[in-house]
Amino acid sequence: MSRSPDSSRVPAPLLVPAALGVAFLLLPLGGLLLRAPWSDLGAQLAAPGVGQALRLSLVSATLATLLSLLLGVPLAWVLARSRIRGRSVLRALVTVPLVLPPVVGGVALFLVLGRRGVLGGPLHDAFGVSIPFTTTAVVLAETFVAMPFLVVSVEGALRAADARFEDVAATLGADRWATFRRVTLPMVAPGVAAGAVLCWARALGEFGATITFAGNFPGTTQTMPLAVYLALQRDPEAAIVLSLVLLVVSLATLLLLRDRWLDRAVP
Repeated sequence: MSRSPDSSRVPAPLLVPAALGVAFLLLPLGGLLLRAPWSDLGAQLAAPGVGQALRLSLVSATLATLLSLLLGVPLAWVLARSRIRGRSVLRALVTVPLVLPPVVGGVALFLVLGRRGVLGGPLHDAFGVSIPFTTTAVVLAETFVAMPFLVVSVEGALRAADARFEDVAATLGADRWATFRRVTLPMVAPGVAAGAVLCWARALGEFGATITFAGNFPGTTQTMPLAVYLALQRDPEAAIVLSLVLLVVSLATLLLLRDRWLDRAVP
């Protein structure tokens, strides 16, 4: 059924707030571009700390996304398909990091995985393993903050997927694991990819939990957001350049993958 031309027009009362919303979101980015030291851009990018921070950010965000996929996809299936008691409570607990201040998340991770933490204490006493203030801590902090984005996206895709295909696979003799691998997962692949993109982008920009749980050590735990914060205190132009790098990486990720995956994930 075709839509009439009038149905796609934006109502006049919505135009002004919509325009204000666009301006509110885009003007800060425009200010960043206007104030950027373009003549000194090459020298700023060649600084030794920039490459280290960018490399650590890309690697840690990728590892956090892989860990989120390993843990988050099964968790999303449990939330969307299982009938376990307390599922709504579990969903609320899983999505708490979406609204929890990241610094609080960092404190919570420290209390659990620190040298005197609930799990970190026995690990350190038995094996001499210390997680805080290491690159591993960066990955864990980013995973804690970013994984709920993946879980929410995949759960939504699972709920929108037609469960009749899974029922047909079951009647043909496929067990639940085979049905998940061969039927369910291919159906929700766009949703998984969309969630992975959002998860990666969130991990790339993580700051609060990282600085609280992993610290800010160049070459080890200093990601790009932490480098921006440090540079802002001593060299504002360097902070602008680092912010531009993050902006370019984030935009490139969304532009390259959104048309291919995110739009396809929308039912």
